[in-house]
Amino acid sequence: MSTNFKHDITAIVSQFCLEGKISAIEPYISGHINDTFLVRNEDPNCVDYLLQRINGNVFKDIPAMIANIQQVTSHLRKKLAGQPGSDVTKEVLYLNKTRDGLYYYKDNSGNYWRIYNYIKDTNSYNIVTTEQQAYQGGLAFGRFQALLSDLDINLLTDTIPDFHNIEKRLESFRKALLADPKNRVKEVTAEIDFINQRADKMCAILRLGEEGKLPKRITHNDTKFNNVLLNKNDEAQCVVDLDTVMAGYVAYDFGDAIRTSVNTAVEDEKDLDKIDVNIPLFAAFTKGYLAESKIFITPDEVNSLFLGALLLPYMQAVRFLTDYIEGDHYFKIDFPEHNLQRTKAQLKLLLRLEKHSEELQALIITAASS
Repeated sequence: MSTNFKHDITAIVSQFCLEGKISAIEPYISGHINDTFLVRNEDPNCVDYLLQRINGNVFKDIPAMIANIQQVTSHLRKKLAGQPGSDVTKEVLYLNKTRDGLYYYKDNSGNYWRIYNYIKDTNSYNIVTTEQQAYQGGLAFGRFQALLSDLDINLLTDTIPDFHNIEKRLESFRKALLADPKNRVKEVTAEIDFINQRADKMCAILRLGEEGKLPKRITHNDTKFNNVLLNKNDEAQCVVDLDTVMAGYVAYDFGDAIRTSVNTAVEDEKDLDKIDVNIPLFAAFTKGYLAESKIFITPDEVNSLFLGALLLPYMQAVRFLTDYIEGDHYFKIDFPEHNLQRTKAQLKLLLRLEKHSEELQALIITAASS
């Protein structure tokens, strides 16, 4: 077996305690942050694996992040093991140990690697096309939060401090504007004005938390819709990409899932006229989410959900634009103005959410009361 990757992937895989014999290794998916490879097993009775190189520029304490994932997945397995019809091998991610007994391997260049069991016969969607998919996505994230609602948040480390702290994101944004290292500020004055006009309103969730009206809970914090695996019948199966699981507000998870499930176009859509809010998908996702989360969610948290739906595209736009101004060092880009294109798409989505605000808030109230 040979590979053409810049890392000796075969040697890295050999550091883990895996079953069977590896037959092939190939690039699997392209994310904004980590590099992922599918490790195929020659033995049909053994699982395939997913190998990931974790981005150390994003995650400063990778051992703590891995410890979070192991803590959460262990808790999920224990909770699901007692539920009729559950199959933890399909519904919860499984980390494999190295020969040193760790759940990660650090190579000689300082790169961190991990291997999950591959969950086969599943689908993930960058664009949601049916109400069934949206509803099941809502069930998945609501259930994820519900199952973790009795796990002590103090057991987890903040893997990216202030990850969803919009005040900190705006502070970084303003520092980037002042520094302007790539002389790009003059190109984006309209986007800057749009962001500044809404800055105070977007701090509402933080203020409610500081006032004690919103409790901190264990949340996923990266609920892009493609982080839910659905089975061949488009039924929720497993929530994946747990790198940012830590303490947060439920509105953050709801908001990011809405951001990526009700958009009628992709996250980086160039043609802004294609971007709108699919209201039936919003209704379906919300119904699914609250069907599972209602066992723990408070009335104040329900009222915060639409604030989250507005905040997350706004925050993502702030992050994309900050990265663009600073020279594109955080998110992977496919062309020089990719982060700017992403920014414009997220701001357009926010405009459409604002336009439909009354209708969307009514849908949340209806779902919460059913």
